[in-house]
Amino acid sequence: MIEFMKESSAGIVGLHVTGMLHESDYAEFLPKLEELFREHGTLRVLFYADSDFRGWDMSAAWQDASLGFRHAADFERLALVGAPDWVVWCVRLSAFLFKGEVRVFSAEELQDAWHWLRG
Repeated sequence: MIEFMKESSAGIVGLHVTGMLHESDYAEFLPKLEELFREHGTLRVLFYADSDFRGWDMSAAWQDASLGFRHAADFERLALVGAPDWVVWCVRLSAFLFKGEVRVFSAEELQDAWHWLRG
């Protein structure tokens, strides 16, 4: 499941992910995120992986990759919080595609991640 976090504000979006992500999760979440890109141009995004986050099924992985390619220049900052090591490695390997900054935070550093995004 993907939920927008209540701490989100203009141009700064927090996404709380839990469990296994499916195409249906992206069908609900993508229109809202696309609207935010249209409204703000660039976004600062916090990706908070809950301890039970298990990844993406193939359809959801394709949706996620497509989003990344479409908006590669539109992510001003990306904070990965609590993400498993394999997710961190995938993001680091693809970081050259993104124009913005990427930082990794532990789950305990959630507030530090918000502070960095707002700075």
